[in-house]
Amino acid sequence: MQHVMKISDDVTVGPQPSEAELHELAGDGFKTVVNFRTDGEEDQPLSPAAEGDKVRAEGLEYLNVPVSMDSMGPDLVDQFREKYADLPKPVFAHCKSGKRAGAMVMMHVAVERGMSGDETLKQAEEMGFECDQPELKGMVKNYVDARTGKEGE
Repeated sequence: MQHVMKISDDVTVGPQPSEAELHELAGDGFKTVVNFRTDGEEDQPLSPAAEGDKVRAEGLEYLNVPVSMDSMGPDLVDQFREKYADLPKPVFAHCKSGKRAGAMVMMHVAVERGMSGDETLKQAEEMGFECDQPELKGMVKNYVDARTGKEGE
């Protein structure tokens, strides 16, 4: 699978896996798949429900947190973070390209580590995440700063 990024020992982010790649995830040691795609998105090989069936048939846990650029907000990130805490690790998290998944996971990791929003964006860039949407950058920075109390640092 191309453009896969290991964030930590607990979580790896990437683009939409094919059915064959979903099968390989269990063999690669993953315990959970998190899908950030919404139902009905373009270029979706499987609906989130069908992907869940396939992932569970492979013996893995599955979580679908539908995120669009319009719906991504602090409440949705908080909901993901709550559910993430209880998921068996390691986790493979994806959306179509990996951008939304990367943003959601980076916000979680940054808050856990007490980073500032600017530190989070810098680390994401160093890891190779291309955040070419100003509203996504702003969302990541503001969310992390608000949760870590590091606004303006």
